Amino acid sequence: MTVKTRRQGAIAYVELNNAPVNAMGLALRQGLLDAVNWVENESGIERVILSGAGRVFAAGGDAKEFDAPPIEPHLPDVLNRIENCEIPWIAAAHGAALGGGLELMLSCRVRIAAPKTQLGLPEVTLGVIPGAGGTQRLPRIVGLETAVDMISSGKPVTADQALTLGFIDLVDPDPVNAAETLPTEYLDTAVAVGHRDCPAMNQSALDAARATSFKKQKHQIAPQKAIDLVEMSAHSQLVDGLKAERACFVDLRNTSQAKALRHMFFAERANRQPRHITCDPVDISTVAVVGGGTMGAGITYALLNAGLSVVLLETDDEGVDRARINIDKIIQASLDRSLISAEKEQKIRGCLTMSTDYNAARHANLAIEAAFESMDVKKSIFQSLEAALPSSAVLATNTSYLDVNEIAKAIKDTSRVVGLHFFAPAHIMKLLEIIKGHTTSDQAIATGFAMAKTLRKIPVLAGVCDGFIGNRILQRYREAADGLLLDGTNPWELDEAMEAFGYAMGPYEAQDLSGLDIAYANRQRQAPTRDPNRRYVLISDRMVQEGRLGKKVSVGWYRYPGGNGKVIDPLVEDLVREESHFAKVTRQEFSDSDIQHRLLLAMINEAADILHEGIAHSATDIDLVTVFGYGFPRWRGGLMHYADSIGAQKIFSDLQALAKEDPIVWKPSALIKECAETNTNLSDWSKPQANKPE
Repeated sequence: MTVKTRRQGAIAYVELNNAPVNAMGLALRQGLLDAVNWVENESGIERVILSGAGRVFAAGGDAKEFDAPPIEPHLPDVLNRIENCEIPWIAAAHGAALGGGLELMLSCRVRIAAPKTQLGLPEVTLGVIPGAGGTQRLPRIVGLETAVDMISSGKPVTADQALTLGFIDLVDPDPVNAAETLPTEYLDTAVAVGHRDCPAMNQSALDAARATSFKKQKHQIAPQKAIDLVEMSAHSQLVDGLKAERACFVDLRNTSQAKALRHMFFAERANRQPRHITCDPVDISTVAVVGGGTMGAGITYALLNAGLSVVLLETDDEGVDRARINIDKIIQASLDRSLISAEKEQKIRGCLTMSTDYNAARHANLAIEAAFESMDVKKSIFQSLEAALPSSAVLATNTSYLDVNEIAKAIKDTSRVVGLHFFAPAHIMKLLEIIKGHTTSDQAIATGFAMAKTLRKIPVLAGVCDGFIGNRILQRYREAADGLLLDGTNPWELDEAMEAFGYAMGPYEAQDLSGLDIAYANRQRQAPTRDPNRRYVLISDRMVQEGRLGKKVSVGWYRYPGGNGKVIDPLVEDLVREESHFAKVTRQEFSDSDIQHRLLLAMINEAADILHEGIAHSATDIDLVTVFGYGFPRWRGGLMHYADSIGAQKIFSDLQALAKEDPIVWKPSALIKECAETNTNLSDWSKPQANKPE
């Protein structure tokens, strides 16, 4: 039974009972409607107390139903019945009241929440808008400014914040008991939200919300539609606003954006440790981090901020001093942005030990090496860790490209070694690639997933290859971009094209941010094994050789006068044209769509090879990596979801056409060929389990 009802004296109790999060699917909606009918047919009831079983009140609608036609009873109709019931309903919430859950609360006469309850309308993050009165009722109780901010951003608030904003009446650790003892006089004077006057017009708040949405949610449809509907609440009757809201919700839920965002929503929630790994992780309460550079400092801060103790190891006292400066910068930035309190700062500092002596980390059961990308350096570090740490400790490398199996050979027990590839800045970026070597133990993998959970990161399991999942795709993306440079375009045209597609920044501005020398060093490492028949564009190498390393030196693909915003540099265009001349290339024009077409095909083709080789466990894992690690627009659902929107047959045909120009770099992946021939989605393709990373 998804909705339970009972009566005690003059109080009727209605409890949502749809585990695990009381999603408001068809059965629950019908159960609520039945409860309304039951209440209205009972005599002598003074109040109805509505609560949720389990850990939350209600976490919104059932997104799994969005791909099917709406089925009655519709949630807006059920909520209208509750709001207009002569007997007052009291919402007694705990845990979370999100989306339809909050809309359900707003339909009740009185709203009470436990102290840690999260309340919000996050529908725009799924590509839709609140569809059961949120855009019309919330403004009537909190005003346009607060309502438009909450609804267009999708960000929840705490119970205390909701109380201050005025859309709940009481915060109480036992909301059901508070509802039982609420004075009758209070109920008698409470006015249903939908019966209140329209909110006052606030054009400046609406304009500000539109500007913020355009900047932070560029290309997304739902936030702007939500703002329009909130504005409508200021000059329309509730019935008209609800009608317009419902029509908009139904239209949006079948758009490509909504489908893509739902895909990412479910991908995140399905992302977990492989089922066959049942062993416990090692204790990670104390972690050793080797290297206090930019990456090591970010990892250290992330661990400290999660409540862990860290022993940071450096080669000498100067290294310790540099590491301390790097960590201090992150701590200060967090303080400046109010991300941590002064009390939390002191706790963080108290949990950090810095040393040049590996024995200082002798009690750590996990070590993360974050040193320079040199095989010899990393092997030496692992030997030192093996000598100092317990024999049961898991030893992890943060390498971005190097062979985890080769690193593991430096120690006796290779099963202890796992890759934990963080992304810069490590204390901010959510992705964590967990790299399974040939002999990596289940316990080491379990420890990686435990670490991700503790740090609230998105873990993706990958096999060993040069660059793993993300950096291997990134390399092909950059290679294809450099090819376009040589053949006729320039960095800013490429960047503008990919920003128009939905990236926050294009490939060349992104290189300036990370530093051109990093990719250069990796290309030099790969040089001995590079296919001599594969086209190699020298433009990026020349940039580094001329000292154009990116934003950190104020000049790269762009100039950064005074360290500020980027400025187009005509010298770069001269360099590009010079290289085209040396390569005897006849330059041609490429439109934005041409650029997008080639760069996306290059990434899709490489990703398909990664999946076919078993480096990635699933197409969904590639989507998670590209969205959370490399800026692929979330509202397009990740690289492979986007590829499926094109179709394998079209992709295969387009790759064959490009292969006529260069049969090596544009050779279609065997997986794409197979999916094209069998008319299969890339996301539905599955390799035999024995060949997947376990």
